[in-house]
Amino acid sequence: MENIGFVEKAKGFLLKPTETFSKVKEETLGEVLKYFVIWIVIYGILFTIVMTVAGGIMGSIYGNIPGFSGVTGASMELTCALGLFFIILIGGIIGLFIGAGIVHLGVLLVGGKKGYLQTVKAIGYGYTPQFILGWIPFINIIAGIWALVIEIIGVRELQEVSTGRAIIAALLLPAIIVIIAIAATVYVYVSGMLSAS
Repeated sequence: MENIGFVEKAKGFLLKPTETFSKVKEETLGEVLKYFVIWIVIYGILFTIVMTVAGGIMGSIYGNIPGFSGVTGASMELTCALGLFFIILIGGIIGLFIGAGIVHLGVLLVGGKKGYLQTVKAIGYGYTPQFILGWIPFINIIAGIWALVIEIIGVRELQEVSTGRAIIAALLLPAIIVIIAIAATVYVYVSGMLSAS
């Protein structure tokens, strides 16, 4: 197994993802998590700073939540910033495993047999552009698309499936879940409107 450093990994996943995924095939879960957690902490700090500087956004989000109503001024901003940071950190780590689980079901459907850990690697390393650029307003859209492309490359390389199958694995079940969530929301909304009339 070729051991590559943190900066080399980040640069590799941004510029040469196919080669870099081949270098991390044998890595352990601990190595993936170390990389992911370092990046999510950096991203969380930068994103929180941007949101705090943006002004009243934080206050409008947290101002009506019980327990935050007595917090005002600078202490409210600090409380909101810390809250946002921990939501990003904890939500990101949990989201990594849930997202990998959803994508891995797609991987199994298209014939990938290299195991859940390889899918976790594809998702965890695939987030690299999002971590590096996703905290910048408007550029975060490009970073998100770039991250999805790298995730697909990761699924292809680590699960040893075709590009078409990797695209299906990475997009099929998440798309179905989004469609079901939208349909359920519309159903609840329409049902509420009909019962109110």
